Amino acid sequence: MIALTHDDLDITKPDQVRGAVESHSPDIVINGAAWTNVDGAETDEDGAYRLNSLGPRNLALATGALNLPIVHISTDYVFDGEASRPYHEFDEPNPRTVYGRSKLAGERAVAALNPRHYIVRTAWLYHNEGRNFPTTMMGLADRDEVRVVSDQYGSPTYAPHLARAIGDLIVTGAYGTWHLAGHGGTSWYELTCALYQLMNYRTRVIPVSTADFPRPAQRPRYSVLKSLQQPEILLPPWLEGLKEFVNAL
Repeated sequence: MIALTHDDLDITKPDQVRGAVESHSPDIVINGAAWTNVDGAETDEDGAYRLNSLGPRNLALATGALNLPIVHISTDYVFDGEASRPYHEFDEPNPRTVYGRSKLAGERAVAALNPRHYIVRTAWLYHNEGRNFPTTMMGLADRDEVRVVSDQYGSPTYAPHLARAIGDLIVTGAYGTWHLAGHGGTSWYELTCALYQLMNYRTRVIPVSTADFPRPAQRPRYSVLKSLQQPEILLPPWLEGLKEFVNAL
């Protein structure tokens, strides 16, 4: 596997993308690059679209020209969050944020320019390395109490589980759009309670509403993901991912 950082390759530059694909001669290209600052996208729309839309377009053009498959990672933010049941691949996207719209534009560019595409929507992604929700909440556990939003629901996804699922997907040759996320759904509050229990933290977790934490970008109220695609590729339940996260610390 060849892993290129931003210093190695700027996917917003078509010449760099073509050069990298031609020189490395990969069997498949996996695009994990993205603008992930959801709130920052509201004030830098051009920046978000360059990385989340133009970049995937360049990758799709380069891989399509060489008949190479591409995996493109997308997000639950392509949905408006107003559903009352989990979103599947055939639900109509309706993003409410610049971030979500830029990610949807990237999906559409990939689908239009390379028929050998796997568009993988995931959600609430976290890992033992880097900054993410569980690591942030662990850093707050020295307080007497923490206040956590209880009215936003999604599918927490442990990155190693997603990586294995993408590997399983690639060997199927079943191109298209897929939802790959931690099985089941929960709230940020419930996720924090489960994390603190597994870590034996005594910090009190106080449920609060989204209105108590106003942010520049609207968060989906409900964006639990499920898949209707075949062959069936299921990630472990989200709680199993959290347990593996804790065990790996």
